[in-house]
Amino acid sequence: MFVPVVIMIAIATFVLWFDFAPEASRVPLALVNFVAVLIIACPCALGLATPTAIMVGTGKGAEHGVLIRNAEALEKAEKVTTVLLDKTGTITRGEPAVTDFLPTNGDSVAHLLPRLAAVERQSEHPLAEAVVRYADAQGATPGSMPVTATAFQAYEGRGAGATVDGQVILLGNRRLLSEHNVVLSSETEQAAAQLLSQAKTVLYAAIGGHVAALIGVADTVRESSLAAIQALQADGIEVVMMTGDNQQTAAKVAEQVGIKRFFAEVLPADKAGKVKELQAEGRVVAMVGDGINDAPALAQADIGLAMGGGTDVAMEAAGITLMRSDLEGVVTAIDLSRHTMRTIKQNLFFAFIYNTLGIPIAAGLLYPFTGWLLSPMLAAAAMALSSVSVLTNSLRLRRYKRTA
Repeated sequence: MFVPVVIMIAIATFVLWFDFAPEASRVPLALVNFVAVLIIACPCALGLATPTAIMVGTGKGAEHGVLIRNAEALEKAEKVTTVLLDKTGTITRGEPAVTDFLPTNGDSVAHLLPRLAAVERQSEHPLAEAVVRYADAQGATPGSMPVTATAFQAYEGRGAGATVDGQVILLGNRRLLSEHNVVLSSETEQAAAQLLSQAKTVLYAAIGGHVAALIGVADTVRESSLAAIQALQADGIEVVMMTGDNQQTAAKVAEQVGIKRFFAEVLPADKAGKVKELQAEGRVVAMVGDGINDAPALAQADIGLAMGGGTDVAMEAAGITLMRSDLEGVVTAIDLSRHTMRTIKQNLFFAFIYNTLGIPIAAGLLYPFTGWLLSPMLAAAAMALSSVSVLTNSLRLRRYKRTA
């Protein structure tokens, strides 16, 4: 729109000067003012306003461990109103460890652990890996007579099952046991409630249709999570947590880090749906995750932020990758995007103010009152000055430091 308008103004300037200027100088004046309008309106500054700020902004992001895929990601991050955090690997370290192993039917730990570990060795879930590490640490690794699991089956978002020594073993959450009609005794319920009250994830182990053990697993909260969440909330951004843990465990973790709203017992396939739910409320959503299961939600969100220590699929689906695996990068990404967009708007102001003031002067608007005309050389200098102003303002971003 800008170029056609300027060309029409330049042509109108030529025509008016050619029609109304004194006979002896109409052609020189018409041509000089025509050229002066075109020169001072040269859109160099407009063309530099956005890309220069984006280049400096993305460079500063890289210095702070925030890799920004493109300008669109930087622009969208500035508009975020809600940050949705996947708990495991973002708020927490993503390194769960077994803290409690409670047999419930009189079996010994030495008898149970090798069988449960045989099931979990075939799973890739972080909780399964925690059980295997615990079994190895307890010396439950099979020796010359290894315990093997057959007919392994993973139940998405619930656990796993297999056959060991002719018995069906289930290892997972409460929902998995309910689906297989495994009934919990009141004593088992109480023991599980005590673990849940300590913000631990409870795995239920059932052998032959009866609960054989409870396993308490804890994933510690990152030291930086609370401060980062508080910083986001101080900026007016709502922080929401999403987890596959039960309601009680999710509430405890949310309380630890000051999050008021959370989604619990979310299956991997439902994560993108939770993003849509927030978007339906009119929110601009940034999703933060690190796993394969987070990829659909990262793609669905207005802007996805992937932890650098996560999977390649998650990083490919996200617009921004955080090289450090903590939430401080989320704060930096949003804060930097706001500084960059503010700089772009300032650049556009500098570009337009020269054109807005310069074009009428170049066209000869002041001539009837002052006798002044703008020389094409001065117009060229003004045009260059506008470009220098835009570049200088963009380079100010090099001094960026995150707002505390």
